[in-house]
Amino acid sequence: LATRFYGILDTGYVSESQWTAKFEALITGGAKTIQLRAKKQTHAQREALLQPLLETYHTLAANDRPALIVNDDLELALKHSEVGLHIGQDDTPPLDARRAIGPDRLLGLSTHSPEQIDAALALPENTLSYFAVGPVFPTQTKPDYIPVGLELVRYAASKEPPIPFFCIGGIDRQNVRHVTQAGGQRVVTVSDALLAKDTARAVKETIDRL
Repeated sequence: LATRFYGILDTGYVSESQWTAKFEALITGGAKTIQLRAKKQTHAQREALLQPLLETYHTLAANDRPALIVNDDLELALKHSEVGLHIGQDDTPPLDARRAIGPDRLLGLSTHSPEQIDAALALPENTLSYFAVGPVFPTQTKPDYIPVGLELVRYAASKEPPIPFFCIGGIDRQNVRHVTQAGGQRVVTVSDALLAKDTARAVKETIDRL
């Protein structure tokens, strides 16, 4: 994963009418990895949301295609060889997910504590493609999650992990410098990019500040 900016297309922030336009704006801005996150939707609804993204994806030149990832839907990932999978701590266990999707696709895991980071790094080599650390700051996306703060970013960086880690949760153009100062080189932003009138510009500005 060469990308430093990871975009999430989240149904909590993007209406169906804006769905494809926001996806294209994330790509235009420079997002090289984009996750489809539809927590409240059914599998069938997620499949319907993935279709227009795949149509856009296939119109792009190979070099311009972002890595596409689905959140917590192993069945959907298995149906579409173009997409990777992101899992949380309570979803399909990482080893089971890796066995299911095979060795060549992206697999990411959310972590929220030093113990979970240690467990992620203790997995057999090539199980995970990356892991995420957060929520760094308070976030409306997950209001019931207590922010882990920059301490966990520092902890992850101190481990010098052999795979990339992305910092997530309440990160925006104003506070991203605090993340980089703590050792985070890669970020996920959700509301700051998706709620911006000019999403492509918001992404570009975030990347510039990294």
